Amino acid sequence: MPIRWSAVKVSAAADMIEGFVNQAAEPLEQALIVAREARKIDNLPQYIDQRLYRLIDRIEKIDTVKSVLESVRFSLPKADLKQQQKQSEYGSQQSLV
Repeated sequence: MPIRWSAVKVSAAADMIEGFVNQAAEPLEQALIVAREARKIDNLPQYIDQRLYRLIDRIEKIDTVKSVLESVRFSLPKADLKQQQKQSEYGSQQSLV
């Protein structure tokens, strides 16, 4: 039984998301460097260090975003994706069935 949703649209959305994540990766890496250096400031109060550590932890979660995105792609039904891609080559007219 064919799927009723568009695997092609989900795949295209995943591509767009990946593009945005990749654009954010470099600035986040720079922020990570600065946050790590800030933790080395002399006489830094522990409550500030804890917050910086939490910030670093959150920034490092970008890898989690990438793995979840890969999971979305892996979950797409490959046969239906190929079929929908082939159908889209011929236009977007709806089937009468």
